[in-house]
Amino acid sequence: MAERRVNVGWAEGLHARPASIFVRAATATGVPVTIAKADGSPVNAASMLAVLGLGAQGGEEIVLASDAEGAEVALDRLAKLVAEGLEELPETV
Repeated sequence: MAERRVNVGWAEGLHARPASIFVRAATATGVPVTIAKADGSPVNAASMLAVLGLGAQGGEEIVLASDAEGAEVALDRLAKLVAEGLEELPETV
């Protein structure tokens, strides 16, 4: 299983607008991805309610994971989005 550990780059954490950006990006990868706090259970990264339910704060470590084909590229892109607090999924990593 491919995995990326990254600190949340949005100061407000994965709440409201950043969570919406992340969920749209996770869905756009076309790869099933899970997200979890470093010490928590993974949830579906394409579910707004699940992502909001994590309560991930700015600077907190999260774990992105997937075992699907294309996971490495998808996780790299999502990790960059989260770490840098970007407004949209980067075209390339």
